Amino acid sequence: MSTLLASLTAPTISHDFWPLLPELFLLTAASILLIVDVFSTDIDRKLSYNLAQLILISTGVIVLFQFPTSQDFLYHRHFINDPLSATIKVSVIVLASISLMFARPYILQRKILRGEYYLLHLFAVLGMMVLVSGASLLSLYLGLELMSLCLYALVAMRRREKLSAEAAVKYFVMGAIASGFILYGISFVYGVTGKIHLADIAAYLTENEASLTLRFALVFLVTGLAFKFGAVPFQMWVPDVYHGAPTSTTVFLASAPKVAAFGLAIRILVFGFAGILADWQSLLMILAVLSMLVGNLVALAQTNIKRLLAYSAIAHMGYFLLGLIAGNSEGYSASFFYILTYAITSLGGFGCLIYLAKGQQEINQIDDLKGLGMRNPWAGLLISFLFLSMAGLPPFVGFWAKLEVIKAVLNSGHIWLAIIAAAMSIIGLFYYLKVVKVIFFDKPEIENPIRAERSLRLGLGITGIAVAVLGLFPAQLMDLCQKVFQYI
Repeated sequence: MSTLLASLTAPTISHDFWPLLPELFLLTAASILLIVDVFSTDIDRKLSYNLAQLILISTGVIVLFQFPTSQDFLYHRHFINDPLSATIKVSVIVLASISLMFARPYILQRKILRGEYYLLHLFAVLGMMVLVSGASLLSLYLGLELMSLCLYALVAMRRREKLSAEAAVKYFVMGAIASGFILYGISFVYGVTGKIHLADIAAYLTENEASLTLRFALVFLVTGLAFKFGAVPFQMWVPDVYHGAPTSTTVFLASAPKVAAFGLAIRILVFGFAGILADWQSLLMILAVLSMLVGNLVALAQTNIKRLLAYSAIAHMGYFLLGLIAGNSEGYSASFFYILTYAITSLGGFGCLIYLAKGQQEINQIDDLKGLGMRNPWAGLLISFLFLSMAGLPPFVGFWAKLEVIKAVLNSGHIWLAIIAAAMSIIGLFYYLKVVKVIFFDKPEIENPIRAERSLRLGLGITGIAVAVLGLFPAQLMDLCQKVFQYI
């Protein structure tokens, strides 16, 4: 931790545009695509889709080409370029690209504005990239709002559907409240310290004892973060939004923004408020325990597959927070590994619902999966792999993710938290195995074969292979997650 504070208080300051090239390219390309889409006569917007994918791939290549090996600060220390931000950017871009693969056939069959849909993905990714490179509370907030506004619009894309409109309103209201909490906390932080840069706040806390007002500000910041993660008791929007939003939007919402929110948490808590670690540790403990309890117990009663996955996501946020609670580089890297693997499995899980949808008829109930293993063994096996990975069973990657966060919290001395996490994982097995049981042991109610678009098969193939390969060879991804935190 002392190494981190030293690097933050004595940064390498640069005014070069080169590290900012991915964001500048993405912004410019998305703006050009916006103009192209306006004048396009293609109803299906195939050109817009292809260009959106090309823009994402090109942005990812730029990030990889200039992958940083040190910490550099830009524009009066409002922007940070380091291995952590670059790794998250690449992850977000890959997840967004696969999300669009799932979305393309879905929105073609529904009354959804297609060109705008792709553009909102691009601008949401831009917001995430700005967010994870934020080195001040101002730049973090700007990136967060750009991402959030795009997500609100994506949830509301089926504007003539009552359920979708209701979900969008709930998400917008709850998201606005969360943003208000964060902004209110920022105002208190600035009022007490007179600082807005994370490095300056960290330096202030090393030289001064945190006042009651500053701790009060921390509560607001953690509350806002809990809203964004969907952690209990701020999870009210998650089931309704996951259920009401178009499934193609839920695919994106359940993956890339979670990884970006991890970057936000690391920037604020670890880079800015490391000096009062014990205070935010206590807050995260409450959030983690409540999320694991509520998420797993309520998921047991669900019959709707999307709501089951929503409460499962709440429980997973509880496990994910365990690594942050550990308060060291081992814990942070374990949380990073967890959120990456969860994003991949969640992406594949919701992608399977799109794959199984027939026309405008979607998969809503768990019983809709009856006999899938007989009708389409490949699809049944793939969905089972994804659910068993979420359950944390070996040899799937979800097992290693849970093992890492539990080990991290054990090594930090919080044995009771590890016991609760292990107990909740056992409870979680029931509703995951219930889905597998329906797929392979119940008789099918329909015998129609399943046909899917090439992009859907490709997206599912990527996620399925990733879950299987990472489960067998998790060391490479673990090492990557550890390397980005080696300076802490």
